[in-house]
Amino acid sequence: STLLHKLGYLTCNSQSRTMSEISYLSHARYGKDKVRVFRVVRDGAWHNVVEYNVTALVEGDIETSYTKADNTVVVATDSNLAKTSPHVLHPERFALHLGTHLVSKYAHLKKAFITIEQLRWQRIPIAQGEGQTPKPHSHAFYRDGEDTRVVEAEIDATAGKDKIVAHVTSGVRGLLVLKTTGSAFESFVRDEYTTLGEVDDRIFSTSIDLTYKYAPLPIPAPADGEGKVFDFAPSAEQAKGTAWDGDAVAAVARDITLEVFALDESASVQATLYKMAQRIITEQQHVLSVTYKLPNKHYVPVDMKYIGIDNMSPYVIFASFVCLY
Repeated sequence: STLLHKLGYLTCNSQSRTMSEISYLSHARYGKDKVRVFRVVRDGAWHNVVEYNVTALVEGDIETSYTKADNTVVVATDSNLAKTSPHVLHPERFALHLGTHLVSKYAHLKKAFITIEQLRWQRIPIAQGEGQTPKPHSHAFYRDGEDTRVVEAEIDATAGKDKIVAHVTSGVRGLLVLKTTGSAFESFVRDEYTTLGEVDDRIFSTSIDLTYKYAPLPIPAPADGEGKVFDFAPSAEQAKGTAWDGDAVAAVARDITLEVFALDESASVQATLYKMAQRIITEQQHVLSVTYKLPNKHYVPVDMKYIGIDNMSPYVIFASFVCLY
């Protein structure tokens, strides 16, 4: 992506100016989008899998590739570390490794922007015998939802290759939820434009997008000078709740989201998502901000009294809701 700006001066004879006199390249960033990564990590008979869509973009001293058609400053950003990184099973750590490698190996690159979308794979539970609790299979998986975990990492080396700072945002996208009661919407503004009726008991369904931003994470200069070997290794206490601890934070954020959605006697979507965000901020000391998007997925009841069926009263015995989606 590029930004091309006009120079801020005037001249009387516009026809005499060259293109370089009336415009300049103010910003440039390039890379690869939607690089598919599937990795199997075998630990004896126990196999682990991850599937990612990865975007890798870079900034730096690359303007001549635009202004002079000089490809000597262009790095093939899809030549990534998916095959060799020991952190590939953990999306935040993998993003940190990949971004640090790009800005450390190439002197003219100042920033790397890594986005990882992780698709869901869960182990298939297999019963060990009659009456026994099923156990996860060692190498068979199924997809248990279409929601994805998303990580965005900006690796900034503009202050120097020994002063790298990572800015990481993580979250979940497209988490579809529904509950059949425990939701209302009343006492809102009513005027000549209002057609929406008040309701004290309704179906609440939404597709949740959640993002949470971590505190900046300083990355020490790689010992090999290139970041191919990522020797960043904070202690468990130092890492707790930071971007390096992304798997644990993601699990807590997901649990909070689902628990509040299920248990809150929702007065509105706004009130419910605010409670979700408060919980995450309170329980995760290294999370600086939380953003939720909960667009309503409406299920509108169809009144069937015209055929003698009361489907509009939730507590009528044997009645049921018939809805249009």
